[in-house]
Amino acid sequence: MGSSQEILELVNLVSLDLSLNSGYGLELQKPNFANLVQKLSNLETLDLGHVSIRSTIPHNLANLSSLTFLSLHSCGLQGRIQSSLGNLSKLLHLDLSLNELLGELPVSIGNLHSLKKLDLSVNNLSGELPTSIQNLVSLEELDLSFNKLSGEFPWSIVIGNFTQLQSLDFTSNKFSGELHAFIGNLRSLEVLAIGRCNFSGRIPSSLRNLTQLITLDLSQNSYRGTMELDFLLVSLKNLEVLSLSSNWLSLLTKVTSNTTSQKFTVVGLRSCNLIEFLNFLKNQHHLMLLDLSSNRIHGKIPSWLLDPSTQNLSALNLSHNLFTGKLPSKSFLCWNAMKIVNTSDLKYLQDVISPKEWLLSDEVATYDYSLTMNNKGKIMTYDKVPDILTGIILSSNRFDGMIPTSIANLKRLQVLNLDNNNLQGHIPSCLGNLTNLESLDLSNNNFLGQIPQQLVELTFLEIFNVSDNYLTGPIPQGRQFSTFDNSSFESNSGLCGRPLSRECESDEDHSKGTEESLFSGAFDWKIILIGYAGGLVVGFVLGFKFSTGIVGWFLEKLRTQQKATRWKRR
Repeated sequence: MGSSQEILELVNLVSLDLSLNSGYGLELQKPNFANLVQKLSNLETLDLGHVSIRSTIPHNLANLSSLTFLSLHSCGLQGRIQSSLGNLSKLLHLDLSLNELLGELPVSIGNLHSLKKLDLSVNNLSGELPTSIQNLVSLEELDLSFNKLSGEFPWSIVIGNFTQLQSLDFTSNKFSGELHAFIGNLRSLEVLAIGRCNFSGRIPSSLRNLTQLITLDLSQNSYRGTMELDFLLVSLKNLEVLSLSSNWLSLLTKVTSNTTSQKFTVVGLRSCNLIEFLNFLKNQHHLMLLDLSSNRIHGKIPSWLLDPSTQNLSALNLSHNLFTGKLPSKSFLCWNAMKIVNTSDLKYLQDVISPKEWLLSDEVATYDYSLTMNNKGKIMTYDKVPDILTGIILSSNRFDGMIPTSIANLKRLQVLNLDNNNLQGHIPSCLGNLTNLESLDLSNNNFLGQIPQQLVELTFLEIFNVSDNYLTGPIPQGRQFSTFDNSSFESNSGLCGRPLSRECESDEDHSKGTEESLFSGAFDWKIILIGYAGGLVVGFVLGFKFSTGIVGWFLEKLRTQQKATRWKRR
């Protein structure tokens, strides 16, 4: 921080914002954080978001008695949240997200009576919430997501005291209990994101009263029973993000898009015992992310999902169903969001299709979602995967026929998973045009012929699987193909060359190679959608634990790309 000493001389400074320097690797060294706070005692606004501090929160921060805005997100803060923070009684905005803070919330947090926004997400906080939080009666946004907080969630406190609450997000914690029957009393709520929190029981009908709701994520809990989805869809006309994935629910609905919100961007209904496509999904022109995996939907993909009205779709997961027929070749010409590859076009696209209410902190907006993979029975999950990952996941269905060459139009595609179907013919060489592909799974089909040599041009390819087919000839060599092991090619009796022990007849044959496939046939990408419209993360939530192995590289890479999204209210 070259001019940091000069900043210390500005003793009358009331506002300091260094957050826009995140791309320059700004570090706070000399002076350190404690010295900065000591000298600039008149500060009312302090924003050091993305500035590398790498220290504990100094005790003397509590001396900034005039402070109304404090943002220290993504600063590498460590240790516990100091109880002395409770002395900042004028604070309206407190953001300590995306750090390495641990331990319990101090009781003194309840002294911040004027606080409107509290964001402690993505830390290692633990223990139960102190009852003193009932004093935060001015709260409009509360984000405790991705921590290790536990105990029964204090619904009575939240519903009884936080009457102005607009955004409530505590996704991925260890809370327990049931969703309170009076949740519908929070009439100003726009974001309710409480996925992966061990909640059980039934989903209360009072949710229909939350008519301002934009994001509803109840995924990966233990809600049970048959749920008439109509009461939500008809009442919640502003809903854009809906995720009920991975509960013990059976969803029923008869409504169409004519009687529901037509603003959906994210829909996640994985493992909801569906037997057919839901009518309300028709004519959802803003739909970007759709997950209907692990249901019992049968027949062909409906034609309306394959027409130009779905051009904004960037991630589709229909895996583990009973779909039949050919792959949707016409859709590969329509899905424009999977075609755009340069940053300027991507930004334009997102400006067009993202809700105006969401103002994200980064120049190029990102949507956070998470990802689950199943590697031979071992579940691996990762939270907050950025939206640069676009994918088509049609694995474990009954699709037949050949891979249409029109798929080569989807140049932004990074994940293509077609394993465990009845696909036939040759692996098309045009897959080599999908130069952004990082994982390709064509395993457990009926492909024959050689692996196209053009696949060597996929220099980002890290996961590849063509096992259990009828492929023959030499395996392509060089570049990414030198990193794949036997499991990517096994159960193809006609293949030869490294990494297999079976040698080809000549070096000349060895150079004729072709094709590939990605993901180990055992991999099952599951995109689970969650969105929050008030961190406003739009996303697919999945999890955080993963084991070492073939996907470790990918998850670690995505971890470094993780970005915090921010929402500026109207």
